[in-house]
Amino acid sequence: MLIIAGSLLVEPDARDDYLAGCRQVIEQARAAAGCLDFLLAADPLDPGRIHVFERWESPEQLAAFRGAGPSEAQTAAILDADVHRYLISGVEAA
Repeated sequence: MLIIAGSLLVEPDARDDYLAGCRQVIEQARAAAGCLDFLLAADPLDPGRIHVFERWESPEQLAAFRGAGPSEAQTAAILDADVHRYLISGVEAA
């Protein structure tokens, strides 16, 4: 299993528009083969922060979905990013 997690920073007054522009990508990801979860969500305390969480069955399925990545406008709106890829070897119930 593969987890992509972290955060993006955008201008606080642009965050809602940024997230609205991601809705179609979230829907496409959730429908993609191997996607177990995909979420971009507003931070309740930091008005410019967006949380990123993705869970995939394999790196190959993530790569097949990724394609070209975010649009130029989305990339330009990101002021900073702290997103990491975690390869998980086992999962246990909480």
